[in-house]
Amino acid sequence: MAKQEDIFKNVISHAKEYGYIFPSSEIYDGLSAVYDYGQNGAELKKNIREYWWKAMVQMHENIVGIDAAIFMHPTTWKASGHVDAFNDPLIDNKDSKKRYRADVLIEDYAEKLNIKAQKEIEKAQKRFGEAFNEEEFVTTNERVVGYLSKREEILKRMGHSLETENLADVKALIEELEIADPDTGSKNWTEVRQFNLMFGTKLGAEAAHAMDLYLRPETAQGIFVNFLNVQKTGRMKIPFGIAQTGKAFRNEIVARQFIFRMREFEQMEMQFFVRPGDEMKWYEYWKETRLKWHMSLGLGKENYRFHDHDKLAHYANAAADIEFNFPFGFKELEGIHSRTDFDLKAHEEHSGKKLQFFDTELNQNYVPYVVETSVGLDRMFLAVFASSLKEETLEDGSERTVLSLPAVLAPTKAAVLPLVKKDGLPEVAREIIEDLKWDFNVAYDEKDAVGRRYRRQDALGTPFCITVDHQTLEDQTVTIRHRDSMKQDRVAISELRGIINEEVSVRKWLMKM
Repeated sequence: MAKQEDIFKNVISHAKEYGYIFPSSEIYDGLSAVYDYGQNGAELKKNIREYWWKAMVQMHENIVGIDAAIFMHPTTWKASGHVDAFNDPLIDNKDSKKRYRADVLIEDYAEKLNIKAQKEIEKAQKRFGEAFNEEEFVTTNERVVGYLSKREEILKRMGHSLETENLADVKALIEELEIADPDTGSKNWTEVRQFNLMFGTKLGAEAAHAMDLYLRPETAQGIFVNFLNVQKTGRMKIPFGIAQTGKAFRNEIVARQFIFRMREFEQMEMQFFVRPGDEMKWYEYWKETRLKWHMSLGLGKENYRFHDHDKLAHYANAAADIEFNFPFGFKELEGIHSRTDFDLKAHEEHSGKKLQFFDTELNQNYVPYVVETSVGLDRMFLAVFASSLKEETLEDGSERTVLSLPAVLAPTKAAVLPLVKKDGLPEVAREIIEDLKWDFNVAYDEKDAVGRRYRRQDALGTPFCITVDHQTLEDQTVTIRHRDSMKQDRVAISELRGIINEEVSVRKWLMKM
């Protein structure tokens, strides 16, 4: 556990040191769970967003994108259920005075049981080697069966208690499991109570006549209220999707773990409208398709898993998370939900407007069902950044810190380095930058010895370093160094664009899906 904590601290430190993420308002001692993206972080975030947008919108003829307002009519949130049901179970520790989400405390306990089971499986794998039958071992080993069955029992009980709003049983479960405050070890808990997560605000110049509004807690409702606008103007036919990226705001009970859980965050969502009865087919399709998108980035198959929800939201008839192995364990990265026709029907009821589709093939009107995919952009940033940060020991015994970002997402694609700051080398380096910057984000770096510059660019995550030396003046060739392999090749300046594009093009990476 200590090692995981050290890794996570290193991620946070590296993100700040290299211009990726800063604490917001840091000169005023910051603001809890609010962060600013620095010069490199803004680029990485933009690249992740574009990678998602191209895969989701550009590559699908029947999916279009919108950009809805953050402010929405307040009845929107009554119709969606957020006013009445957008709550998390809150619990306080009487001794430490710290506040926690009760469901997260229980889920973390259940995950420890899963980790124990996995350790037993790993030990058996080493013991039996190629003869090991994991499926048989998992179903017959007493310890593994015990750990996993207890985990399932705990999560099912919690899910049922939350669904029926039996908060007393949620507290009883915490006490039965002897769950302690993670920081102090105290087991002195208050009762569990519900806490609404929406931020309220006012619209209007005069306080007496101002309208009560909410900062949107999700981007999905902006899609639902625009369903007919998009369908009619785009002449869209079922099935079709509407995608959106943008900020959302939640007054989280416990906003910790760096940018994993923030009060201001960004979502990348797509609502896919289908015929009633077809929703489970499309639900399975989008589960598979979205996992492939994540896999295309090469962060490691072992770092992903599906988790089916034990407690379904009020609008869903099926829900699963794609979980990622963050430095603090497996946590939700993306949600895929079958939302039925709840949203459109609710907005029909509260607005008095019909939100239906006339299906010419069936010759009938109906309210479409919806399958949603929703990924947190900030969580995606953390998944990419944390899994890419590595400490390597080289053949000569020296060490280097390398941020092995997928090249397609890297903020800077190449750094151009004059070997020395004289003899016309900086001028040639600048000419190369002037040529490449039309297609790629490139940087100029002339400070320190070239070896130190290589290390700096490795830590920044730059896939290529291009060194201009005296031979360049003679034959118009340069040395191009690859970040991950550290391999160096002598190539013509005229070949640089093609070499870089081969490694960073969205086409190449998305073709892996």
